[in-house]
Amino acid sequence: MRRLEPDRAARLRAAELTYPEVGRTTGDLPPGYRITHRVVRLPTTVDFDRAARDLFAWRVQLRAGLQVTASDEIVVAGAVVELGIGPLTAPCRVVHVVDEPRRRGFAYGTLPGHPECGEEAFLLDHRDDGITFTILAFSRPATALARLAGPVGHWLQDVVTGRYVRALT
Repeated sequence: MRRLEPDRAARLRAAELTYPEVGRTTGDLPPGYRITHRVVRLPTTVDFDRAARDLFAWRVQLRAGLQVTASDEIVVAGAVVELGIGPLTAPCRVVHVVDEPRRRGFAYGTLPGHPECGEEAFLLDHRDDGITFTILAFSRPATALARLAGPVGHWLQDVVTGRYVRALT
């Protein structure tokens, strides 16, 4: 993980999110978006606290093969991050953090320059029968290139989501 330059971080923090339904990964998902919802049970060998530390240290994104340049080494509300895959850069801001004894996670929303607009949440739940990892997102193309990509863009989103899942398992 690399740190964002302070000027770049300040500009991203000041930028408006590119969608109006901020925080909707915590409740009813908005219509008009592509929904991604994956829930996996983690192996019994996975420690909840360690998985949460990995999640909050951007390791899920790093292990998924993304380049991560963030304002903060640890996820906090308001942190900004630029996720990169090849030549594509996707700026986001953390819009919600969950830090409860048996539930931890966060959601980030898209900023100008991201090829999509929407929100993505990553949640760990420690239940009596094990630990689950949930990825919940709503998105739609924000650029002409993303619209043109159509099914290829959806495929790429699905590939990255699968990599996120494997990052903690």
